[in-house]
Amino acid sequence: MMAMTYVYILQSLVDPERHYAGVTADLRSRLRKHNAGEVLHTSKYAPWTIKTYLAFQEKKRALAFEKYLKSGSGRAFAKKRL
Repeated sequence: MMAMTYVYILQSLVDPERHYAGVTADLRSRLRKHNAGEVLHTSKYAPWTIKTYLAFQEKKRALAFEKYLKSGSGRAFAKKRL
């Protein structure tokens, strides 16, 4: 079985308009870290829930998609489509 890399979008339960995009090989563990306040960029708006995630076989493609989601057009795409 091939290892997958996940690109995910979180939604804050405190402020539902607040989202965060990230990439990981272990989605459950990463969500626990976000909710435990271990991630500086998301600790202020915890707890979080997973809104969307996509699995990639190639880590390079996952990283490129995460970078796109963090761009202006990527944020607009995610808001409208994901």
